[in-house]
Parts: sequence; structure tokens; C-alpha cells
Amino acid sequence: MKSLRPRTLAKAIQLSLFLSLPAIAVAQDAPAPAPAPQKSATTLDAVTVTGSRIKQSNLVTSQPVFVLDRQKLELTGLQSVGDVLQELTSSGKALNSKFNSSGNFGYPPDGGGIGAGSAQVDLRNLGSQRVLVLVDGIRWVNESSASGVSGSADLNTIPLSIVDRIEVLEDGASAIYGSDAIAGVINIITRRKFDGAEVHAYFGKYNKGGDTTEASMTLGGSGERWSAVFGASYNEQKDISSGEWGQSAFPEPGAGLDAGSSGTPQGRFRFCDPGRPSGSVGSCADGSFYSVTLNDGTTTPVWDPTNPNGGTYHQFTGADRFNFAPFNLLLTPNKRKALFTSLSYDISDNTRLHVKALYNNRTSTNQAAPEPIFVGPDAGTGGLADTISVSALNPYNPFGIDLVAGSNFSFIGRRPLEVGPRVFTQDVDTWYFNAGLDGVFDFGDRSYNWDVNAVHSENKADQVFTNGYNVAKIQLALGDPAICALVPGCVPLDIFGGQARPMTQDQIDYIRTTQIDSSKQVLDLVQANITGDMFNIGDRTAGFAAGAEHRRYRGEFLPDPLRQSGESQDSFAAAVKAHYSVDELYAEVNLPFLDSLEVSAALRYSDYSTFGSKTTGKLGFRWQPIEDLVVRGTYSQGFRAPNLGELYGLTQFGATLTDPCGPTGAPVVDTTNGISPGLEQACVNAGVPNGFEQANTQIITFTGGNPDLQPEESDSYTFGAVYSPSWGADQSWSRKLDFEVSYYKHKIDGAIQAADIQSLLNKCYIEQGGTGPACAPFARNNTSNLFPPQNRLENLGSIKTDGVDLKGNWISPDWNWGHVSASVQSTWINEYKAVDADGNVATRAVGIEVSDSAIPEWQTNMQLGWGMGDFDVNWTVRYISSVKEDCTSATIAEVPGCLNPEQENTLGSTTYHDLQASWKHAFTVEGLDLTLGVNNIFGKEPPVCVTCSLNGYDAGTYDLPWAFWYVSANYRF
Repeated sequence: MKSLRPRTLAKAIQLSLFLSLPAIAVAQDAPAPAPAPQKSATTLDAVTVTGSRIKQSNLVTSQPVFVLDRQKLELTGLQSVGDVLQELTSSGKALNSKFNSSGNFGYPPDGGGIGAGSAQVDLRNLGSQRVLVLVDGIRWVNESSASGVSGSADLNTIPLSIVDRIEVLEDGASAIYGSDAIAGVINIITRRKFDGAEVHAYFGKYNKGGDTTEASMTLGGSGERWSAVFGASYNEQKDISSGEWGQSAFPEPGAGLDAGSSGTPQGRFRFCDPGRPSGSVGSCADGSFYSVTLNDGTTTPVWDPTNPNGGTYHQFTGADRFNFAPFNLLLTPNKRKALFTSLSYDISDNTRLHVKALYNNRTSTNQAAPEPIFVGPDAGTGGLADTISVSALNPYNPFGIDLVAGSNFSFIGRRPLEVGPRVFTQDVDTWYFNAGLDGVFDFGDRSYNWDVNAVHSENKADQVFTNGYNVAKIQLALGDPAICALVPGCVPLDIFGGQARPMTQDQIDYIRTTQIDSSKQVLDLVQANITGDMFNIGDRTAGFAAGAEHRRYRGEFLPDPLRQSGESQDSFAAAVKAHYSVDELYAEVNLPFLDSLEVSAALRYSDYSTFGSKTTGKLGFRWQPIEDLVVRGTYSQGFRAPNLGELYGLTQFGATLTDPCGPTGAPVVDTTNGISPGLEQACVNAGVPNGFEQANTQIITFTGGNPDLQPEESDSYTFGAVYSPSWGADQSWSRKLDFEVSYYKHKIDGAIQAADIQSLLNKCYIEQGGTGPACAPFARNNTSNLFPPQNRLENLGSIKTDGVDLKGNWISPDWNWGHVSASVQSTWINEYKAVDADGNVATRAVGIEVSDSAIPEWQTNMQLGWGMGDFDVNWTVRYISSVKEDCTSATIAEVPGCLNPEQENTLGSTTYHDLQASWKHAFTVEGLDLTLGVNNIFGKEPPVCVTCSLNGYDAGTYDLPWAFWYVSANYRF
């Protein structure tokens, strides 16, 4: 089976990709390919490149594909597939190890969970759920991370050591690959042919820690009819505390503790006294509530009911809020262990058996400040905590009265630091098994390639949450001590003593509980493909590909019973156990016209068990008017089927909301800042008193899936040109010179999302007087604080974005003092606009920072390389243009940087510099390569983001503030 030999195929792939992808920076010396006209190029072996299943030998295909070969992967100095892809100029915000959330903020509305410890990829800022991840052209299982059923893949389940190259299709491709390929496709090609042994070791660290250790081993061999590759890898990354960086000293840098939490170590107490006469402070008769906190250093609380600032208490203000930031992590720790094997055996000259298997284990940890105890109606959990009352008989109750929920008591918030921080530990196993046949056959005078694959893949995760509370036990321990005494282990709970009188160990042990969440996703698929030539058009051949695929998705999310019952102080979540299946047929053709024009077309029919059928198409052209220039373009229809989490999930999300009726939003009476009298009247009609202050900035929102969701639909366009001038090839000053420009546009209709709850709340009061349709999710309790609103997923609106990719590549000849290379990749975004069904335009846009996410107008990467003999030095520059964020919230309006007429904070443009030096055959040892490098060599700090949560910067856009040094050794024998 000569045409299928792995060595021949690998050489053809390498040569074809080198010639056809001018945007790849070649930082080290490589053989000089001679420029060839089109007819000469067709003598190359045909290969499959991401974006088409037709084997082709064209130097440049009709769709833009960017390739990171193994040399480019090593040049980054990174040890995670996700980290590498997130540095692409076309990449948007996606989860990585700099995100530190595991449910302490609740769950996102898409039912996919937090994804703690995972690494994802976003293309074109359209979300990781709209990027299809393939491994060797076959779908990869989505992640679970023990917090939901996600529609995104975790790239930490794919060890970098097994990767031969990564192909990034910067175009929609639903007609080729099916659902999810709206923004693009990531195709990770694994090592298929390897002879000998290779050992790799790596160590790196930041100035403040975050040590990263990696070790891997690859073994391979081949014979006349077989080949095999085996790999094992270990990767460990340690954490960095938020306390190591001054910028993360406050929840919102520079905003002070006004932006902190109401859950303070000294406690916050909101209640009224039925015995106080009407008109006096703290009188229940006219709804006047105390809002007090304990003075620092108090060992025995003393309450003066005639004076809220008397005794050992004072009126609670923003200065009393708790700074939770130093307890968080800037970099979360994880360990990854993986085993991989790939085998092939030629059953006959025309048929080959292939088998591939992978096991990957990830353990990771997130940490948050000690969990606050929130009880009373203003706790706003929508669960049991909102109904808890405190008995006057509780021996620690200093107020001498029953605190009755919904009557004279609205809120107690106390954060017992003595319990210790919340710790969320994930343990994730990924299994992948692929077995199949591929081969060739002749029909008439033509040959055809075919393959059949059966795949079983599974991602299973457990999360252990320690230092959380059982709310039912808190309720019992705050109630009548006589009833508590009847329950084994119950002791009355002291949440009144502050730091000077911490809870006893018995009290902690009774209410503290360990919670265990688990989730699993399973993908089973069977597919068959065939590709070959159909007929000749002149002296050129029309090609085709066709195939069928059956997939079955299964997803489970089993939250801890306390989460399901609402008895966890952490977020509520409901269990999910569901499945669906899809059957698909596709066909693709490539038709050459004349000597310089090709037209391609594809059609895919998908039949889902959840919503029915869908057909998508794609058209493309490739025109080469002269030898040096290729003009190309595509039009693609796309769709994304709602995933299991979006269909069936039900969770809570701790949205940070600003109530328009309170001083943290817009003053009700003060009209000097543009506040309309209508807003004042709307708030008065809702029963909001003058001077109202919401109890907490985090207002819990119930959100989740909708079984009636329909698939998203999209239209995508690309148009561009690749110019490889002959005057820049094999010259005294240039061995190879290439330029590429590509315009892209995506428009998504029926985008699956929840309504912007802040926009709805503003619209309710500012535009609709508190009584319009936007007010449907909102209601208030007897203290005027909002009840948790409902906000389910819908096919809510449209998203559109467009921009231009620019790429260039130059390689010098070998001069006496070495060879030089230069390359650049740059993305300019013209527009990003999301509009819901009511015409409301989302605040997320180009040049704007919002919701911990930015869309910079420009992102540019540039690589410069020099090499001589066995030595190479490479310098990489990464540029991110400036963005702005809104400063109108009262908690940050006075922050330095916000004090301007526009009330905007500018996050200035940021440039990172990476430097790497490598030595081949080091110390004259054949096969030993050493590398020393530093990323962010000047320790550039990310710009201050005053609206970003946790660490005060956008972790999806910017690097950590310190230089990262690393050294690696690779020995092949």
C-alpha cells in the first residue's frame, strides 16, 4: 500500500504546508523550496488540509488556514495547547489557569458550568462554544469540570507532547464538519510517525512563583507493514497568590473597600426593633432599619437600642466592606498526566488498520476568600438562607429580640475568617479510543481514498469543595437552643462576636461541610468518508468528498445534594442527565475552471433528535491570475445546535448588579447628574425609600436551560489574497517572501443567550417606569431589595463581527553571519455588535472592556529570528491596542483614571516581549537540544481594570505582571 505509507504522507504534508502557508514564521533554517508554477505543483502528493476533506495539492487553498508546526509551538515557550492558541491574534477571551472561579460567583447561564482548571479557545470573540475542536480531523469530547455540561472542549485534556502541529481554520465550516464550526475550527494533528526515542524536560517560573515542570517521553518505531508511537507526559504548574501583586490588593483597584463585600469579619446587621416608637431610628413601625457593624477589637458586644452608633456598634458604610481579593489566586495550580498511543498496521496493500488511545488526568485547584454566612431575606439566595430567623434565646444574640425573617429582620452577613478559605479541587479524567480502517481502491482509471472510524471519548470530573456550610444546620444553630440541644452535634452558633470572638471549633465543625459535585460527558461517533477524482475538466481533475456520521452525546451533572436542596451556602444547581443523537450526510466538490480558477462547494444535512433537521452549504473560489498571486474567498452557512447544558441546566449566577434605585446606581432624588424625575417616580412606586442602599452588589439570578431552544444560524464570508512575489524568492537578499490579507465577516442569528440582566433592570426603571415588560423578572422584598430574578436562555438576538487579518513572512538566504527571518500576524476588528430581540445593543463592542473581557481593535504578533549553525535566537513581540471601560458606577466613579468628563477608564495599549535562545546538539551531543527563554522579559504589568472581578485585570486578554523564565532540554536518540 505504497500510497498510504506514513513516511511519504508526512513528507507531502510538510512540503505542502510549508509552501501553502506564507503566514508561518520560519525562525530557524529550512531547505529552500523552489518556486513552482501551478502545473508543477500538481505533481505533489495530495493531502488533506483543515477546511476540506478533499485531498488537494494546491499551494494555497480557498479558505484561510494558519498552521503552528512543532517548531512554532516550541518557540512560544508554553506548555499548554490552550495557552498557545490564546496568543493568536484572532483569539478572544477564553478560560485559562489565570481564572480563579469555581462556583463562588455562581454558574454562567449556559449550563456549561465554570470550567475550573480547563483551557479553552475563542476565535473572533464569538465564544469557545462556537469553535469546533478536532483531533486528527475527528471531534473531541467537550469538558465537564464538575460544574455543568459544557459546549466547549478543554484543551488541557490534550497534552502538548503528542502534538505534531495545529491547524487553525479561520472560517466557518459547518457544511464540512457540522455544528459548532461557526467562528472556526481547531484541528490538532498528533504524531503519527516516529522512529526512536525522545525525552523532554522543562522548568519555568515567574518572579513570584508559579513554578512549571514538564517531563515527557516519546517512543516510536515502524516496519514494512506497521508503525507505532507511544507517549507519556507529566506537567505540574504551581499557584501564585493574589496577595503577591499590589494591583490585586482591592476587588477593584483604586476603588477602595466601597467595592468590597458586605460579608465582613465584624458582621453586618440589618433589622428593626418592634419596641421602638414610630419615627425613631430602627423603628419597625415606619420601616426604619438599623444597618450596623461591630467595632473592631470588641470582645463582648454591647447594643444600645436608642443609639445605633452607641455601645460597640457603628453605622455600616462602604469603608467597612471586606477586601476579599488577597485570598484569591492569580495563577491556579494544576497537574496533568497523560498516556497516548497510536498504532497502524497494513492489513493488505490497500487497507490499513489504525488505532489511537489516550488517557489524560488533570487535578486542579481554585481558592476563594472564606465563605460568608448570609441569612435573612436580603441574603437573596432564593433558598433556605433567606428564611432563617434568629432566636432571642440564642446565647450570643446581643440585641435581645427575636430577629424574624421577613418581619423585623432582613440581613446578617458575617465572614468567619477562622474557618479558612474556600477550596475547590477538581479531578478530571479523559478517555479517548479510536479504531478504524482506511485505504485506497481503484475504479476504472481513478483511485479513491476511504476511511471508517469508530470513536468513544469521555470526560469525567469530580470537584471537592471544602469549607462550605450546611444552611439547614445554620438555621438550627441560630434558633431556640433547646431545640438545638435535641440534635446530636448541634451547638448554638455565634455570628455576632466578630474577629475578637471567633466561632469555636465545635461551632465550625457542626455547620461546616464538604460538598462533592460531579459531571460527565460522553461522545460516541461512527463516521465514513470517501474522497477522490470525479472527471477531468480540460487537463485538470474535479475532486469530491462524501461521507456520513452518527454521533451520540450524553451528559450528566450531579451537584452535591446540598446544592440541589438549596441548603448549601454556595450556589444552587440542579442535576442534569440527558442525551441526544445526530445523523449527518455531506458532500463536497472541487471544480477547476480554466487554468487558474477553481470553485468548491459543500452541502451537509444534519438530523438531530432534539430539534429536527438542518442543511448548510458552503461555496468557495480560488483564482490564480498570475503565478505569484492567489485570490480566494468563501461563503459559509453555519449552525450551532444547543448543547445539553443549554437545553436542560438550571443554576444560580451571582451577577454583580447595580440597582438604579439606590445610591450605588443612580440617586433617586438628585437630578443634577441627568437622573430623570421619571426614574425617581418609578422607584417610589416600587416602594423604594429615599437613601436606599442595596444590601449586596451580588444579586443572585436564577438562570438555565430551555428545552425549546433552536439552533443558532450564521452566515460567514472571507475574501483575501496571497502574494508570493517571484522577485522575493531565491535572491541575494531574500530566499522567500509572502504576504497575505483576508477579510472576514460573521453574522449569527438566533444567538443562544440570557438577556443582559443589568440592561433589563435599567430598562425597567429608567425607560418603563417600573411597570413595563422588562420588569417581569423583578420583584422586591419588604426591605426593597430585589428578589432573585429568573433569566432563562433564549434564541435572543444577533451577533455580527468583521475585520481583517494581515500576515507576512520573509526568510533570508544563508549569509556568512547566519540567516534571518521575520514574520507578522495582525488582526484588525472593524465591528462587534450584539443586539437582542428587543433591539437592545449590548455594551460589548470593539475597544471596550466589559464583564472581564476586552475586544481590542488591533492585536499583532511579530517574530524575528537569527540562526547560525546550531544556534538560534528568536524575539517575539505581542501588541494589544488600548480599550476603555465605563466608570459611571458610584463605587468606582472617583477612582483615579475615571476622573474625566467621559467617565471612562482607559486600559492603555500593551506590548509584551519574549526572547528565546536554543542550541542544537549541545555540548557536541548528537540529538540534545537546549533552550533558554523568557516571556514578558520586561515584566510588563497588565493595565488596571476597575470593573474586573477578583484580581483587577482582564485575565483573558493580558499576561501576568512578571517575567516568566524557562529552560528546556530535548534529547532524541
